[in-house]
Amino acid sequence: SDPGAKARRLARALVSDIVTYHPERRDKALADGTLKREFMDEIKKSWEEYVEQVGQDMARSQPHFRDALNDILAKGQQVF
Repeated sequence: SDPGAKARRLARALVSDIVTYHPERRDKALADGTLKREFMDEIKKSWEEYVEQVGQDMARSQPHFRDALNDILAKGQQVF
């Protein structure tokens, strides 16, 4: 199986979980321009899980996690 595809799926799943648990908070933070600060703890925790599962090299060399943050958490805006 393709490690890049696995990493991309995992990143999207982890970020989707953040939105699933905090949809109103995400919408308000996005409108207020405070998304990074508001979700710092959740993002850090998800990033650590991501690195643990895909490895440091894959996590740092590929934009999958950042892309998922922009696509899913930031609703397509380039916030991260």
